[in-house]
Amino acid sequence: MRIDAYTHFFPKKFFDKMIEVAGEYKDMGKRVRAIPALYNLDVRKKIVDGHRDYAQILSYPQPPVETFAKSPAQIDDFIRMINDGFADLCAKEHDHFPGWVAQVSLDAPDAGVAEADRAINQLGALGVQIYTNVAGKPLDQPQYLPFWKKMNELGKPVWMHPARGANMPDYIVEKKSLYEIWWTFGWSYETATAMARLVFSKIIDNHPNLKIVTHHFGGIVPMLEGRIGPGWDVLGSRTTDEDYVSLRKSLKKRPLDYFKQDFYADTAVFGAMPATKCGLEFFPADKIVFASDCPFDPENGTMYPRETLRILEALNLDKESSDKIFYKNLERITGHKLVN
Repeated sequence: MRIDAYTHFFPKKFFDKMIEVAGEYKDMGKRVRAIPALYNLDVRKKIVDGHRDYAQILSYPQPPVETFAKSPAQIDDFIRMINDGFADLCAKEHDHFPGWVAQVSLDAPDAGVAEADRAINQLGALGVQIYTNVAGKPLDQPQYLPFWKKMNELGKPVWMHPARGANMPDYIVEKKSLYEIWWTFGWSYETATAMARLVFSKIIDNHPNLKIVTHHFGGIVPMLEGRIGPGWDVLGSRTTDEDYVSLRKSLKKRPLDYFKQDFYADTAVFGAMPATKCGLEFFPADKIVFASDCPFDPENGTMYPRETLRILEALNLDKESSDKIFYKNLERITGHKLVN
């Protein structure tokens, strides 16, 4: 059985509401409105049925709720609408979607703590999803510490999705990012940056039970093992206005070891064999979950599941590693049996 751990969908009630209140959302908003498999259940089930021994875990896509909600109270309302919708949908369509990921917003008044607890303990979510930044603010700001404490207590995984738009320029002399660089390179940078902030802020050290699933095989991280490893082994040697040497020496382990040992990564790399091989080389098999990023592909949801499955099967992984990646790791970190 292959359980696709990171796919995206809009519960109908929320999708209708989002179009009403955020219909002009730019950048990724333009993309999501053009993909029926994101909101049409029949279209989505047909995609799942097109693959043997295959099912999907559903999560919310874009835009981040905090970017269009008009108030903290509205953030809470929208988030609850999303999670109630997922709980209802997956209960009715369990064979196609044996689990779902709750959405939380760290810009909620309590940093999403109450909703994370409700979604996991009352609604049955496998874990929660957040973004790599909170409307432009980094994840290691003090006001978000209650969220990390709660997820450490719950012991359930945090799916971490990159968020970046054209409003974040490529160069400081410009006002916006050009040529969709904000997405092509920006999202992978966002993922690596968020991981680094969690390491160096000691959120990882102080919350040893966190389980963080990074999207897109950890972004640029696998390609940069040399910089993360030997490069950050001399952290502070390039900086004069901060004491990064003392920070490095105060960490519980080598920077590279955090990236390899304290994060999970999925296989959603847009159907690319070289990127898949790189990710498999970097992350241990115990830290990888199968995912396709359905339905964000040029064929409206059909290409990436097919190509990701083809690539993984072509690599002829041993059965133990294959089973871990396709479903066992996900079952282990969520505490849910997903394969009958």
